Amino acid sequence: MTIKSFASGVRVAGLIAATALAASAAGCAEDQSKGYVLSESALQQVPVGSSQEQVLVVLGTPSTTATLKGDVFYYISQKTHRAVAFMNPTISDQRVLAVYFDQNHKVSRIANYGLKDGRVFDFIGQVTPTAGQETNFIEHMFKGLLSNDD
Repeated sequence: MTIKSFASGVRVAGLIAATALAASAAGCAEDQSKGYVLSESALQQVPVGSSQEQVLVVLGTPSTTATLKGDVFYYISQKTHRAVAFMNPTISDQRVLAVYFDQNHKVSRIANYGLKDGRVFDFIGQVTPTAGQETNFIEHMFKGLLSNDD
């Protein structure tokens, strides 16, 4: 074996190792869910008219609460994506499940807010919420995801 063929073999081996390392680093992409992960079966167990206690038993403690003409429980979740292990994750989806209660502490309405076409959208009611105190709060939850060209 000559020095030239040995050096060529080392370069090929180095190239193979570098390719394998790059492929394994690219393969480290990960998606992660944080916060409340909504289960359709759990949501079906709290129809309109359910008590506040039933909501707490089925859905658990909310991420945050508010009082807007009655109590509101907010369950917040985020999905993030990290392209490569050493990079910061980016938010790929965010949802806010809002359970509204009337004055008798019974569920009056449920909304599952997310972003659709750059706007806050209720995926249960299939509507974009109208302006008001509630909308400002919901939009604040999505502040980092909303585009600035509105």
